[in-house]
Amino acid sequence: MKKDNTKNNKSIQSIQKNKNITLIIEGIREKKGQDIVLIDLKNIMHSPCSLFVICTATSKIHINAIANNIEKLLLDELKLKAWNQEGRASNWRLIDYLDIVVHILKEETREYYKLEELWGDGIIKKFN
Repeated sequence: MKKDNTKNNKSIQSIQKNKNITLIIEGIREKKGQDIVLIDLKNIMHSPCSLFVICTATSKIHINAIANNIEKLLLDELKLKAWNQEGRASNWRLIDYLDIVVHILKEETREYYKLEELWGDGIIKKFN
């Protein structure tokens, strides 16, 4: 009789996702990112991923410092590379890890696009 590992695989994926989130938040905090928010999109039909992590930076240089730190931490600790990235020279940098998408925005850009409102049906958790 074949054992069903579906529950175990989901548990492992959940633990891994939590480790990824922990490192992403750590990477943001190390570089003084502000207003960190996690939006759980798992229960929203046709959402682009399971989780958004959003933070504010003060400049393009600050955006890139945060993004580079997140990438380094995930690569060094988990051997995890980003699947895609956008906005290296803009006011909004996006790092796509497939199931988790990180948004690093300048304050005025974040206020303009209002991602928390746009995805307000998700479960929102704020970090200090």
